[in-house]
Amino acid sequence: MDRIESLLALYESKGASQYGREAVSQAEHALQAAALAEGEGAAPSLVAAALLHDVGHLLAKDRQADADDQHEQIGWGYLKSQFGAAVAEPVRLHVPAKRYLCAVEPDYFAILSPASVRSLELQGGRLTADEAAAFESTPYAADAIRLRRWDDQAKVPGARTRRWHDYAQLLRDLSA
Repeated sequence: MDRIESLLALYESKGASQYGREAVSQAEHALQAAALAEGEGAAPSLVAAALLHDVGHLLAKDRQADADDQHEQIGWGYLKSQFGAAVAEPVRLHVPAKRYLCAVEPDYFAILSPASVRSLELQGGRLTADEAAAFESTPYAADAIRLRRWDDQAKVPGARTRRWHDYAQLLRDLSA
């Protein structure tokens, strides 16, 4: 089994688990995020980042409800050698992007689900003004912000999306 097939098998085996405290599974959330990216005409690498942004949750060893599992770092570490920066960096930055948006957009916090508000607390809360300025100058910050918005929207029970195997060729094309 090659790495793409292993990655898809990971989602097919562990993706049925609930996505945090949301009303969708990990797989449903990932597929919805990818569909939203495609719907906005995102580059293939950003569609892949949207699809795989929470792979770290599936790879995290000891998930505790009241602890930050650092899934963005785990996912980045897993994806960077296979897909490069255009996929891995938005994944790494999607949590700081939430913290950034809470700091710079007064209305953003209000759209977060209760589970996302809780995870924000565990992830360090809003960025400070200095941290937000530093985030803005980070490569891939704009892609991470787009990914973050899709992440927030990708929580619709029963939404129709493509299937995992539909993304196999996209992932193969992007694989190093």
